[in-house]
Amino acid sequence: MTGTQTAGRRYGGRDAAQRQQERRTRLIQAGLDLFGTAGYASVSVKQVCSHAGLTERYFYESFRDREDLLAGVYNELIATITAETAQAAAAAAPDVDAQLRAGLEVFIRTLAGDARMARLVLIEVVGASPRLEVRRREVLHEFAAMVAAVVAPLPGPEASSSRLTMTAMSLVGGVNELLVDWTLGHQNATVDELIDLCHTLYIAAYRAISDQP
Repeated sequence: MTGTQTAGRRYGGRDAAQRQQERRTRLIQAGLDLFGTAGYASVSVKQVCSHAGLTERYFYESFRDREDLLAGVYNELIATITAETAQAAAAAAPDVDAQLRAGLEVFIRTLAGDARMARLVLIEVVGASPRLEVRRREVLHEFAAMVAAVVAPLPGPEASSSRLTMTAMSLVGGVNELLVDWTLGHQNATVDELIDLCHTLYIAAYRAISDQP
């Protein structure tokens, strides 16, 4: 058997799996660029492939359809945002005030700093499909759990698990909707003003639920 017939032959020092991963990365980037600007509903698989410089054959080796690509882009963005937010909060421990501000600052600046990312994460996935709606709700709960983990365990009789969970979800949902409004241009606040406002809300809720003076 000749070298050209050998399965998994390396090209440029990369094997077949590495080349496939590189193609997937290019498609993810194309999805972010197009879904985050023109919008998910307006972009076809053909346009994504053209933007990525790949044929449709390579699209379908990594994704079932356009929705699957949107889910892939969304999940990668959320993984990055979650990791960076958690890392920032952990680095500010054990001061809860500092942890909440550090996490909020990274979360808000990351989205506000990239219009494509903000549009995709906050707007384009909403109602895109039942599958993505389930995933979007999971993400909100994941961020609420992150907030709850920062402020727990709480002192005092008011610090019940259900109260903490509901409060965290309310705060996460509020920040999400504020950023949606800001992304759509309905708020003209600066990023610093957004961070300050959200931090004020978080601290007020924390003090109330922990029964602190």
